[in-house]
Amino acid sequence: MPDLGNKYECYSCGAKFYDLGKPQPICPKCGANQKDARKQQELANEAAAAKRRRREEVVRVPEEEEPGVLPAPEDDFPDDELVTPEGVEDEDAEDDDLEDED
Repeated sequence: MPDLGNKYECYSCGAKFYDLGKPQPICPKCGANQKDARKQQELANEAAAAKRRRREEVVRVPEEEEPGVLPAPEDDFPDDELVTPEGVEDEDAEDDDLEDED
């Protein structure tokens, strides 16, 4: 059996091939030089590290509450204890007025 050289799996396209003892292991399918694989891997690692750093640098700001809006009370109380502030019309008051006219 003839010497086929070193076996490679292309880092670019994934094709498996032998270098046939040539000094440059060039992929027959896509033409990528396999000696460039280390450089490509380093670039990919740097890009992934930069992406992780950017993700860590993102500061999540809590949502601001609207001014004048109070959170809902924990305890529920009957509607007859509600007090309508001055200057705000009570929708139910109109219904009560209509009922009184009958």
